[in-house]
Amino acid sequence: MLGAIIGDVIGSLYEFKSHKTKNFELFARGSRLTDDSLMTVAVACACSSSDISDEADFKSTLKWWMRKIGREYPFAGYGGMFSRWLESDFTGAYNSFGNGSAMRVSPVAWAAKSLEEAETLAKLSAEVSHNHPEGIKGAKAVAAAVFLARTGKSKNVIRDYIEGNYYKLDFTLDEIRPDYSFDVTCQGSVPQAIQCFLEGTDFEDAVRNAVSLGGDGDTQAAMAGAIAEAYYGVPQQLKEKAFELMDTRIKAYYEKYVEPLYGEK
Repeated sequence: MLGAIIGDVIGSLYEFKSHKTKNFELFARGSRLTDDSLMTVAVACACSSSDISDEADFKSTLKWWMRKIGREYPFAGYGGMFSRWLESDFTGAYNSFGNGSAMRVSPVAWAAKSLEEAETLAKLSAEVSHNHPEGIKGAKAVAAAVFLARTGKSKNVIRDYIEGNYYKLDFTLDEIRPDYSFDVTCQGSVPQAIQCFLEGTDFEDAVRNAVSLGGDGDTQAAMAGAIAEAYYGVPQQLKEKAFELMDTRIKAYYEKYVEPLYGEK
């Protein structure tokens, strides 16, 4: 959750600006929370304020929070179809396989009591907008990785589970970095973000890996950061910087709805 937000902020300057090195300033002028952070908070709000065992209640509450926060921050960098979904009263989804479903999903892995529940909640959280099979798959993969990481599983176990159930990770970052480019699909960015975590040596290194690919920088760093947080924790100085960049309203949402999820194991 906070790891996703920090990754998003660090990567925010590189969403449309390819960066192919791990050597960069973490919080440069202009770094900010984008749609990745805001929708992660929305998912956390839904997890904390609904009955997550009730599919209808969870999904309706999630849609309400996504639209509430999305409309409060209309210029956060949403994709075109998602922006129209936020502004409309349309209650269905639009068959997207974009990585928006995966960038926001980490709170369900902290709310869940089991891997199966984490994957179920990830599916439900994706379906409100990104109901294409690939959109659901991406959300489930990230949620599974976060849940496994936060429950003490090794990187080898996490890799084996992802490869056995979601994506082949038969590449290294050095192999793909030269030719990798901006890709907002789940299938074109989620495996790479997971690999950024797997090759990382600590939280910061995983986020640097994600930005260094030169793709959808903020979203890949949000996904890698979400998993890395669950595995390593987040350095205190990065937490403090993230809180500095939150406005009063988002900080209030975070304290009321996000923080309590960390206590639910």
